Amino acid sequence: MPATAKPETTRADLGLLRVLRDDGAADPALDPRLSDEELLRLYRAMVLIRTLDDRCLKLQRQGRIAFYGTSTGQEAATVGSAFCLTEKDWCFPALREGGAALMRGMPVSRYIAQLMGNSHDEEKGHQQPMHFSFRAANHVSLSSPIGTQVPQGVGAARAIQIRGAKEVVLAYIGDGGTSEPDFHVALTFAGVWKCPAVIFCQNNGWAISVPTSAQTASPTIAVKARGYGMPGVRVDGNDVLAVVRATREAVDRARSGGGPTFIEAVTYRRHGHSSSDDPSRYRDERDVAAWEKRDPIERFRAHLVLRGLWSKEQEFAEIERQNALVTREIQEAEKAPPPALDTLIEDVTGTIRPELREQLAEVRPYFEEGKTAEGAFPL
Repeated sequence: MPATAKPETTRADLGLLRVLRDDGAADPALDPRLSDEELLRLYRAMVLIRTLDDRCLKLQRQGRIAFYGTSTGQEAATVGSAFCLTEKDWCFPALREGGAALMRGMPVSRYIAQLMGNSHDEEKGHQQPMHFSFRAANHVSLSSPIGTQVPQGVGAARAIQIRGAKEVVLAYIGDGGTSEPDFHVALTFAGVWKCPAVIFCQNNGWAISVPTSAQTASPTIAVKARGYGMPGVRVDGNDVLAVVRATREAVDRARSGGGPTFIEAVTYRRHGHSSSDDPSRYRDERDVAAWEKRDPIERFRAHLVLRGLWSKEQEFAEIERQNALVTREIQEAEKAPPPALDTLIEDVTGTIRPELREQLAEVRPYFEEGKTAEGAFPL
């Protein structure tokens, strides 16, 4: 080996980038050096998504919403990555990036309205629950088929590049999605055209019920970037400062014309794939307990306390404030009527065909009688 070569274990796609140490201190050589205001904004955003997860999963169990997928344990990866975007940048999410939309300004009221599909829902009930979109921040609704949002995101990045604009696309994918053809197509295209995109993989250990070890033989997921001619970075997804550092560098690289970056955030899905899933049937709960000790919120809180920015009193007050906010928004959302029946066919096609209006007329009496469809949500 030449004297100037670095051992493979030092590569960013084989190692694990960490900023927060076990005692809560930040590595001074890697600290992204955020302001106190930015640190507190990140923390409050992480606590908010944890609060919503707890409350909304209970709503689903009570039959008040149909479906929910939590981000519990993955808040640092979601919030830290979205933090690095500007208002004009684009986000193409996977299932667990509702927190990214909240981080970029989507009101809690819209978050809850989307879950209920009521008249306050920006999508008018056309989308499944958890498929958030927020036009004001270019947050595109995800596509439920695994991995399809990544070629969509890379295509948008290529369009931005052709226009000569400076926006960046952040496209999310799960570990299982990296074994899908869509992933290969997207990264091939992004690498060839040097698109201004960041492809962010939340490796949470499970592709629904399939462990990472059973769906890829690659030593890491980040190392897959080598075959597509782009940098791959492997980061501790439960360390919000490490996520910010890695994503900010990737976003800056894309915006300056340096091309795409693939990031693997190593984290863990503490709950089931969704509210329809029972993870106890396929995984050892001792693994869950081990990951709970690496909780991203507790790790970041320790850092804030060490810096004198947070206290127990502030924690209690923040939890109380956020619970009150979520309670109020749930109550308001449950008062809202469903979308007008005509929205079933509006915004679907440019010109509404006569047969669609005929079909709407046929079902109108059914809905006016107050009847509702029954059945379990499929995911």
